[in-house]
Amino acid sequence: MNVRYILLLLLCATTLGASAQQMRKHKHVTPLPPFDSVPAPPAPDYSQQQNWAALPFRLDAADAVPHGIAAVPDSAKQIDVFYIHPTTYRNGPTWNADVRDAKLNKVVDKRPVKYQASAWNGSCRVYAPRYRQAILRSFFIQDKPDGKEALDLAYTDVRNAFQYYLDHYNHGRPIVIASHSQGSYHARRLLKEFFDKEPLRSKLVCAYVVGFPVFEKEYNNLKQCNDETQTGCIVSWASYRDGFEPVGMEKFYGDAICTNPVTWRNDSTCSLVTEHKGMVLFNFNKELHPKTTARIHKNILWVNVDAPLARKYDNLHIADINLFWEDIREDIRKREGYYWKH
Repeated sequence: MNVRYILLLLLCATTLGASAQQMRKHKHVTPLPPFDSVPAPPAPDYSQQQNWAALPFRLDAADAVPHGIAAVPDSAKQIDVFYIHPTTYRNGPTWNADVRDAKLNKVVDKRPVKYQASAWNGSCRVYAPRYRQAILRSFFIQDKPDGKEALDLAYTDVRNAFQYYLDHYNHGRPIVIASHSQGSYHARRLLKEFFDKEPLRSKLVCAYVVGFPVFEKEYNNLKQCNDETQTGCIVSWASYRDGFEPVGMEKFYGDAICTNPVTWRNDSTCSLVTEHKGMVLFNFNKELHPKTTARIHKNILWVNVDAPLARKYDNLHIADINLFWEDIREDIRKREGYYWKH
């Protein structure tokens, strides 16, 4: 992997907020031999329901809604979301996680699936595969190919899960792609392989590729969304405290797609406090409405929010989706309406 690629991953590797310095200081990281010398965990069989963190018509973490928000039955939903979760595998004996690891699965379910995938459950049937996610350090190594091979293996599972979904679950329904961090690293490839051409291009309602840079130039046909009325396009953002510029920002986010998830435009206009719909942070059952504005600055999202998380951290990667949970919920409701009109 080249230096640009490595530094890009450092900016947006994980929802756990680890830095390269933190990784070096961690005293309990299990040493790993080269990728090729470590047998990978067995590939998941996506015909088995236990290899899905979320499926429609069963009770799972993706069905959760905060108190005061009405749950929508899957039978009433006309579109699907294929959600790819971020990195939760921090340490272990293999380069890729084992989907049979009950403890890790519990983390996936109780954190990203509940706090992120649920944002789309008001309009979409949620499909969220378990996959052999690449270990966190895959995003930090510079002098070996092991990290890229681990990420490639993870994508193989994501691709296989999506193909199984198409063959057995989709039945011609419109599709939303949603992802965060490592999940978005894989979503970029999935969009290129499946949605940059017909027949699936016309089935794409919207792709929410959050927390990892995505570039229009990667695609022949897919474009960024310019407003909330567009469908078949991509929205993406990386959240930072208003006024903070991460090192290497212009080099790595220079021409990345950046969407304001309050206004759903890609201009630099700052959203109004009254436009923000609501967020879900530490207590999932309590939707919050602190004073919040967002604006695009040099292809990253600057967020000004009167909440402890934003006051404490410059990098808001961990809350890319949580900060705009209700905004996303409302946006996909509107986009679905525009999709059926076209």
